[in-house]
Amino acid sequence: MRSRYSLYAWFLCSLFLLAAGLLYYPKWKIGQTEATISWDVSGYYFYLPAVFIYKDLKKVGFREEIHQKYQPAGSPYQAFEHESGNYVMKYSAGMAVQYLPFFLAAHALAGPMGYPADGFSRPYQLAISLGSLLVAMLGLWLLRRSLLVYFPDKAVAGVLLLLVFATNYLDYAAINGAMTHNYLFTLYALLVWLTIRFYQWPSRWKAIGIGLTAGLAALARPTEAICILIPLLWGVPHVIALRERLAFFRRHWPMLAMAAVACLAVGSIQLLYWKYVSGDWIVYSYQDQGFSWLKPHIKDGLFSFRAGWLVYTPAMLFALLGFFPLYRQYRLLFWPTLVFSLLFMYITFSWDIWWYGGSLGQRAMVQAYAILAFPLAALLQWVLAQKRWLRYSFAALCLFFSYYNIWWTHQAHRGGLFASEQMTKPYFQRVLFRYEVPEETKKLLDNKYIFEGERRNLKVIYENSFESDSIMAGCPLPAISGRGSLCLGKGQQFSPVFTIPFEPEKRQWLRATATFRCQDKEWDTWRMTQFIVRFMQGDQKVREHLIRVYRFLDNGQTRELHLDCKFPRKPFNRIELAFWNADSDKPIAIDNLKVETFE
Repeated sequence: MRSRYSLYAWFLCSLFLLAAGLLYYPKWKIGQTEATISWDVSGYYFYLPAVFIYKDLKKVGFREEIHQKYQPAGSPYQAFEHESGNYVMKYSAGMAVQYLPFFLAAHALAGPMGYPADGFSRPYQLAISLGSLLVAMLGLWLLRRSLLVYFPDKAVAGVLLLLVFATNYLDYAAINGAMTHNYLFTLYALLVWLTIRFYQWPSRWKAIGIGLTAGLAALARPTEAICILIPLLWGVPHVIALRERLAFFRRHWPMLAMAAVACLAVGSIQLLYWKYVSGDWIVYSYQDQGFSWLKPHIKDGLFSFRAGWLVYTPAMLFALLGFFPLYRQYRLLFWPTLVFSLLFMYITFSWDIWWYGGSLGQRAMVQAYAILAFPLAALLQWVLAQKRWLRYSFAALCLFFSYYNIWWTHQAHRGGLFASEQMTKPYFQRVLFRYEVPEETKKLLDNKYIFEGERRNLKVIYENSFESDSIMAGCPLPAISGRGSLCLGKGQQFSPVFTIPFEPEKRQWLRATATFRCQDKEWDTWRMTQFIVRFMQGDQKVREHLIRVYRFLDNGQTRELHLDCKFPRKPFNRIELAFWNADSDKPIAIDNLKVETFE
């Protein structure tokens, strides 16, 4: 009887994805900035209400109304005003095409269920969430079918379990499943499945399917056009075999033409949209965002604590190691998967915003897991053939990586210790595998040091109560103490620079302390007021330290905060202190600045 481990693994993975998406973190009923249709997803989705509900594809005039009503973060900014006077969507239309059946189901049910049929009420949120979970389950099923063509059932089961439990595919399939990565993973799995069957039994319908799938992937994310390498190179073990593949294409050129026409037909959707809205056939909708082709961010993309792929998803090291057994055992798969993977990583890490916004690890790598699953399966097949101690050690490492991944996924949503776009090495090390940390730990998101322990040999080297040089004109906040306080706001972004001549006798610590009072909390991290200390040598900045004070302030709160830093090893002859409101329009008062040195 044929073993069915991979089938059981698929059921287990599907149940886990459903539990995570519907019970643990149901974005469809959380709403506002955490809603399913928010941030980038709202940008992918806007085509549908614009066409089917508001009949306003050129102006997208409903954006502000929807933003005021539902507050889906980022929604007013997912289209920009073109020189034609119309508004062009930032993102291409591929995701909207894939959302379409779920949108239509929600639109048919919203009114009868008593919800506004406006494209953003609860039925729409639920439909996109459920649809995305179904897409994920389909992707894993298709991947399983393709892997079973080459690898034993147990190895395939291991691949499915590792992808779901030990990689950030979990987050982008179950919780953030409406993002592009989940859908593209499934498109890649479908593309591989169609490609395998096309070369087994060529037919025009499979060729058309390949063209439609590749076109839809590129329509969702233009850089995914490299997916065409999969059907072109699949099953080619070496350069010489390319002649045979070219001969195959010559024999079946009508099918190749059908695939190309199908691919271009899907891609033309975007061209027709641009022409209709802007009058131009081609519009670069990402404006000031682009690629650094000559200086790709490979090191950061792989190893940065901010969003490094292998830092937050170390289990994918197994896939990279799997290229060695794949080369020895399945040369037919080695070159297409290797060429695709290398080119994919180069393109992914060439993007200037290489951390990809609020990403848990490298979300842009998730769709490539459908291809990297093949070297991963080769490694698992090799491990299964080894001695028992090695198999058990490998299994223990897989369990550890699974816990690691699930822990990070929890911290990114309910735990709160993952700070997207802001992670640093000191903060990472301090919070790892914990569920609660002191509030002081958040300073490590901005500063390298926090001092914990007894301070000795304290010496005050500077004090300023802002009585004589206070800036209070037009400040809506009362003075914190005395007659006045330093006040920053929309019209006063920068404080004076407070300079302390100082040459250290030995390497010590410095603590700068000040009291802060706010009116309303600034939630945008990049606009939070900064408390800055600089070590200077002449006109040269030796080192700078800062903390963002709104991390520790709530509405109307007054609080004393301090910034600790070590003296730099390089010589310096003065210390500068400053405050910057970081372009926030929210007022903040500052008082009782004090600087101490200690050991």
